[in-house]
Amino acid sequence: MFRRLPQQGGNPRETAEVVNRILDGKINSVGLLTLATGNATTTTLYDARISPDSIILFVPYSAAAIADAVPYGAFQDSTDQTAASTTAAYAITLNTTDYAVGVAIVSSSQITVRSAGVYNIQFSIQFANSNVAIQDVDVWFRKNGTDVAGSNSKFSVPNSHGGTDGHLIAALNFYIQLAAGDYVQLMWSTTSTDVILEQIPTQTSPTRPSTPSVIVTINKVDESSSSDIYASNQLFGSCTVNHFANSTSDKTYRYVVLG
Repeated sequence: MFRRLPQQGGNPRETAEVVNRILDGKINSVGLLTLATGNATTTTLYDARISPDSIILFVPYSAAAIADAVPYGAFQDSTDQTAASTTAAYAITLNTTDYAVGVAIVSSSQITVRSAGVYNIQFSIQFANSNVAIQDVDVWFRKNGTDVAGSNSKFSVPNSHGGTDGHLIAALNFYIQLAAGDYVQLMWSTTSTDVILEQIPTQTSPTRPSTPSVIVTINKVDESSSSDIYASNQLFGSCTVNHFANSTSDKTYRYVVLG
């Protein structure tokens, strides 16, 4: 906060100070807001400069707030996954979180995001086929329990040969629009129950790392983080700040009040 001039005007020095600060871009319209915790979805902002007509803009300020501005996640699964029927669809599960900021796995298969935006989801699935014939698998996306139109891919897994299972890595990336709290699942089906999602332990001669049955990464690709926190119910001197459910301390934003 800098000097305000009295209603009747100030002396030349006071006036020059205020004018010079304005010319330097110091318009006395900024502040800091730390979001309420406990999974709160609103925080009350008190600021005498707020009016019903003000435009209030928010920019991540603390490390915790900046992290949520660029959500991402990397997950994998260390188990074999099988299909009991060729006429059923199965959700692909993930049991290991490598990295997660603003993204989490819920109920083993639901990739859930905390903030709205366009996300890029990439998967890598290790299929194995013990059948003597080539078999097909389909992989597609579900959003909030509903199949996503145009999201299916079909892969042909090689047949077993010389006593060795046929193997295929199915890989793809897909852009999808998600709202705060939405979740995405990877689904699969197969023409033979001999096809599995296979995890392979660490191997030797030569030494090789283990092979997850599934690897999934997700990252937000648009710049709509500002839409995840916005002002509503503006009064003279206060407003309600709406945001994603927050349970992280020190999630602080710098804000600007215009008008």
